[in-house]
Amino acid sequence: MSGDPGFGIYVHWPFCAAKCPYCDFNSHVRHQAVDQKRFAVAFQREIEVTADRTGRREVQSIFLGGGTPSLMEPATVGAILDAVGKHWTVLPDAEVTMEANPSSVEAERFRGYRAAGVNRVSLGVQSLNDEDLRFLGRLHNAAEARRAIELARATFPRLSFDLIYARPGQTPDAWAAELNQAIGLAADHLSLYQLTIEDGTPFAALARAGKLIIPNDDAAAELYAATQATCDAAGLPAYEISNHARPGAECRHNLIYWRYGEYAGIGPGAHGRLKLHDGRHALAMERNPEAWLARVESRGDGLIVDDILTQEEEGDEMLLMGLRLAEGIDVARYRAIAGRPLDPVQIEDLAAHGMVESAIPGRLRATRAGFFVLDAVVADLAA
Repeated sequence: MSGDPGFGIYVHWPFCAAKCPYCDFNSHVRHQAVDQKRFAVAFQREIEVTADRTGRREVQSIFLGGGTPSLMEPATVGAILDAVGKHWTVLPDAEVTMEANPSSVEAERFRGYRAAGVNRVSLGVQSLNDEDLRFLGRLHNAAEARRAIELARATFPRLSFDLIYARPGQTPDAWAAELNQAIGLAADHLSLYQLTIEDGTPFAALARAGKLIIPNDDAAAELYAATQATCDAAGLPAYEISNHARPGAECRHNLIYWRYGEYAGIGPGAHGRLKLHDGRHALAMERNPEAWLARVESRGDGLIVDDILTQEEEGDEMLLMGLRLAEGIDVARYRAIAGRPLDPVQIEDLAAHGMVESAIPGRLRATRAGFFVLDAVVADLAA
């Protein structure tokens, strides 16, 4: 909870076999084969150019996200990880996570990823019920999900998988039963996301037409409460709003984000936060894969946004990220970053309403009630 939050590398593979109807991530379906060798060279080049800006930093974590990174050949993954190791210093105990979909899991490919250096897999399971998997547009069924979990557990030292709740008609009892099934699959880390309707997705169009109705706020609150109770009872408390882990199994890469550390973003649509000589930079790469590829091949990187954040912007970001954590934020560090203290009157008011607490001297955290309305809590503190 104290000291340097660390430095990580995020690599975005933007391609998927199919676009899920709830997804608003930067993911793209291509009906022609992707030229992975060409993209691998571009990733290597962008890593080199980014490292020229940062200097030779120590890397605590690497995260291969997407899209569907498990559509990459092991050789592509190896080329990317080798480039990171060439231009930065990857610590011996660094966490190297790769997202994978159960539908693209193969034993030989998993062994290839492990040989390339991946030591943690995050599986996009989303549900353990076939009917709900079809509703969510997933390409795998529940049996395939279980096989993928078993294979990942046998291949990698660490495993996490995602589930989506607050699905239409879902009850707290049904969700708790499904969650207990998930915990029984020997998971030591679960990412449990409430289904939300994002603008521009097929689900948003269905919701506008009245053809998709998800649980209202009260029902969602009951499902959230069932999530906490079930995971607490199984020894997987929430260390962040949507993430549960046995002690020591937390995702170290995501902790860098939430503790407001630094990270380099590599690949189409990737974002980064880097402290350079003139301040903390917010960076973003070109989102379209082919346009990103052309930019990297012509100029060395796909950078399209490079803004220096003000102290106020840094403080707001630290609040938004840090209050997602059960450990909360270091109040003195906030003051140093934001250039101003938090308003004690505002804190007192939020505490009186049961939204925040100082369970440890010098730290402020949201309560479970505060987690459910965190955007409003952050807005009040940032005002």
